[in-house]
Amino acid sequence: MNTQLQTTVSNPQKKSYILHLATIFLGFIIFGISENIKGPAIPRIQLDFRLDEMQIGTLLSLNALGYLIACSFTAILTRKIGIKWVSMLAFGSMAVSGIFIFLSHSYPMFTASYFLMYIGNGMLEIGLAILAARIFVRNTGTMMNLSHFFYGISSTVAPMLASGLMTVTVLGYTIDWRGMYLAMLMLSVLPMIPALMSKFPGDDHPESERTPLKQLIKDRALWLIVIILSFGVVSEMAVGGWLVNFLEKSYNWDPAAAAGMLSAFFLCFSAARLLLGPITDRIGFTLSIIILSGFTGICTFIAIFGGESYAFLFAAAGIGIAPIYPTVMALIAKRYPKESDTAITFTVTMMGIGSVIGNYAIGAITSGFKQLYGSGTELGLLRGLQAGYGFIGLCALICSLFGIVLYRYLKNRKQLV
Repeated sequence: MNTQLQTTVSNPQKKSYILHLATIFLGFIIFGISENIKGPAIPRIQLDFRLDEMQIGTLLSLNALGYLIACSFTAILTRKIGIKWVSMLAFGSMAVSGIFIFLSHSYPMFTASYFLMYIGNGMLEIGLAILAARIFVRNTGTMMNLSHFFYGISSTVAPMLASGLMTVTVLGYTIDWRGMYLAMLMLSVLPMIPALMSKFPGDDHPESERTPLKQLIKDRALWLIVIILSFGVVSEMAVGGWLVNFLEKSYNWDPAAAAGMLSAFFLCFSAARLLLGPITDRIGFTLSIIILSGFTGICTFIAIFGGESYAFLFAAAGIGIAPIYPTVMALIAKRYPKESDTAITFTVTMMGIGSVIGNYAIGAITSGFKQLYGSGTELGLLRGLQAGYGFIGLCALICSLFGIVLYRYLKNRKQLV
């Protein structure tokens, strides 16, 4: 009798968990695709609309603007209508934006459609983080890293898929960039199916059980988490924009070799998210952040100042920095189980602002050191690139340093996770 009852209870729970996993994993795949199909499309968009570089820059800046706007209301919307319908809205808005982009034959309409896509993108990032925080109550570090592994894989293949799709001809019609955006963004419908069939935990928490944001931001640990995540994300995201440039101009590598090193970085990055999750669960999230970000910082500085023979350490740095974002999300999920939506939204919003400042700082440092050592000289170029890329390594070390501060803060209060 007890066995039958246990089976009756566990089977629906198992089915529900599978639907949750499908929503989250498919969601991260869609997130990676939507963020990374623009690379091959931008030159064609520029040609079609006859855009100058300033207009392209404005278009891409909508990414950050839409992201920050989405951050500002997603947590509130989650409390009003629940994370299930927020997820449906995020996926749905991305699919609709694909239709509008396909129909866009003027720059203003295309800009509005692109902005809508990034509103959906921002909602999706926050929504997936909240979903994962609520679902992964066991083996949180492992599951968070595994989820972000799917983002990494889709980010890797998205540019290749986009490039291939834009050359396909169907019934005499070349799909081009508009058809590519339509096809890729309509994939957002797929995770809507398990999301619609699921009931997600957390939406039934009474408002009285939740800690308001005003009280939450008085927690010193939350601000330390913001600092850790901001510096960690700058160190992670800046590699894609600066590594190839550094190798080509500092070591005179040809573009194929430099791109190969960037691919090696992402290979190490993806492998780390797939394999290191269980280790973060075993040794603790805060200690993992200290060790892994410290490893990245050390690898980066040795690669910069050790010379060309140590360039492989640029790729190895991906091992340490990859788990930082998902591990911080796991830390938030464990420390703020009932307020994860508010804590994640606040943290990611602050991180977004910090990463904008950080990426600007890299360019400013590079230019400053070039001028200091002679802007028109090879030495000036080398020192500028070393200083700029050195800031990327410094961000990883600062991430580790504030991890130590957080570790001591939590340990003194017996709140380590």
